[in-house]
Amino acid sequence: MATQPTGNLDFEEQRMRIVRAIEEVEKMSAETRKLLAEVNKVGAETKAVPFATVFQGLIAIAGLLGAGAAIAKLFFP
Repeated sequence: MATQPTGNLDFEEQRMRIVRAIEEVEKMSAETRKLLAEVNKVGAETKAVPFATVFQGLIAIAGLLGAGAAIAKLFFP
């Protein structure tokens, strides 16, 4: 046996609940897209830092090797 609803079915109220639920889902979806874009932006920024650090380290090593060669040539002709 199926149960009968005890109150009056107000279809307009149900429709409004559905509309509000859809609006809430759309709002959450927009917020999720915003957060994902921010995460992607931060991820792209953090990838650039290690490459720059390694590149600067290589330049420093090249400078030290060049200075060492210049000093060696100066004292040991």
